[in-house]
Amino acid sequence: MSENGEGELSPRELKKEQKRLKKEEKKRLKREKQMKNRKLLFPANKKGKHVMHLMNFLRFLFYPIHFLVYPYKLYGHKKVGFGAYIYMGNHYCLWDVFYPARTTGEGIHYLMKDSLMHMPVVGYWARHVGAIPAMRDGSDVRTLMESMKVLKNGEKISLFPEGTRNKVSDEEFLPFHGGAALLAIKTKTPVIPFVICNRPKVFHVTHVVFGEPIELSEYYGKRMTAEDYAAADEKLKNRLYELREEHRAYLASKKKKKKEA
Repeated sequence: MSENGEGELSPRELKKEQKRLKKEEKKRLKREKQMKNRKLLFPANKKGKHVMHLMNFLRFLFYPIHFLVYPYKLYGHKKVGFGAYIYMGNHYCLWDVFYPARTTGEGIHYLMKDSLMHMPVVGYWARHVGAIPAMRDGSDVRTLMESMKVLKNGEKISLFPEGTRNKVSDEEFLPFHGGAALLAIKTKTPVIPFVICNRPKVFHVTHVVFGEPIELSEYYGKRMTAEDYAAADEKLKNRLYELREEHRAYLASKKKKKKEA
């Protein structure tokens, strides 16, 4: 509604709206330029290793800080070889990205909230370590296409199907967004499930368990429906719960033996 009560905009409102649209267009063009100049694929060296030099620098810079503030212990499949893998785990805090990075010396492409790709510092790093922008509802076709391109190049990706940090429960995961199973099946890539067993807290040890790679080979070459993909995603989610229960049983057994000793 205009200042004079009619449907048309007043000159001042029109000028304000034009200014807003111009600002939005400028912002859009800037984002397009940023995404155009980012690096997505990293070629393998003579040893077949996909190296991200900036990621290695960030590892060197932040690993000690992370371990000092949020100490942790890794269990299970802690050494991942060269080649394409999909890391899939639950999500509590920003530092969670370091757990998969600890299992390999190769680069990892993280699926990241689209808006973070354009932040001043985080966005610069993300664009130069091959992060893949993702919509939280999992509906972005570009995300799937870029993820498939990375996997077919023999590189690794990491994703958190919850889509955001779980601030609600320490027992139940947030609803999982689909996509991990689809990528794994379409590209025939193994999935490495990992579960953060307890919420990271300052100066408290966090237990993180990595499971053996899962190959969804029973779905390869099959004509898949939405229900089939949902079932495959559910299988992956259940594996996270199983890993956590297995680890809790292991800790309980260890504690019992210590008491009996």
